[in-house]
Amino acid sequence: MPHLLEVRDVSKTYGEEGLAVPALRGVSLTVDEGELLSIMGPSGSGKSTLMNILGCLDRPTSGTYLIEGRDVSALTDNELAGIRNRKIGFVFQTFNLLTRATALDNVELPLIYRGLPPSRRRAMARDVLSLVGMGHRLTHRPAQLSGGEQQRVAIARALAGNPRLLLADEPTGNLDTRTGEEIMSIFQRINSDLGVTIVQVTHDPHRGRQTRRVVRVRDGRIVEDLPVPGDQFIAAEAGPHEGDREGLPA
Repeated sequence: MPHLLEVRDVSKTYGEEGLAVPALRGVSLTVDEGELLSIMGPSGSGKSTLMNILGCLDRPTSGTYLIEGRDVSALTDNELAGIRNRKIGFVFQTFNLLTRATALDNVELPLIYRGLPPSRRRAMARDVLSLVGMGHRLTHRPAQLSGGEQQRVAIARALAGNPRLLLADEPTGNLDTRTGEEIMSIFQRINSDLGVTIVQVTHDPHRGRQTRRVVRVRDGRIVEDLPVPGDQFIAAEAGPHEGDREGLPA
């Protein structure tokens, strides 16, 4: 059975010849279904570039990237957009919510691109907002929500299409410590209860120990790839809002 994700000797260089800047240098990595892992490294290490390639937001300069055994390196932009819409959910440090749209409307957005009828996508959006403890904030806009609540909406949006993979780029970077714990608790629950594969980029060693595996990147290379020992794994503390469903909408 193929790995969910497989990166083979991938390099990425930005800029023209003579001014080229290497961001990744021969990176190889596999991620299996159901994993919860962190990619860590200092600023400029290449971790965000690796995340962008995993999310089909960027293409490697050389090497091969496979999703479920399929080489995506040569796919068209439309084919890559289809993979992002159906297989991958994204969570960003800055939330990236539409400011004039309600929580419900924000979560519905990726389902609109799938062509689902309004009643079906609205029901799915309601369900997934309840899953992350935001069922009581459906009609609120981002300016009416706290940072933690906005990130919950962003997680719901990422999960709305029932993706195989969730990619989170510094998901707690703009949040206070307590709220960050609540968000990590949601990620741990999504991973353990629903089996969604989660890869997060973080610079925080504490957040790294709240996942099951840590991949360390430095100067464009993977320098360490180790499981987090059971006695070092940190279970995040659940927040005050708990979802009232145990599964994603079908």
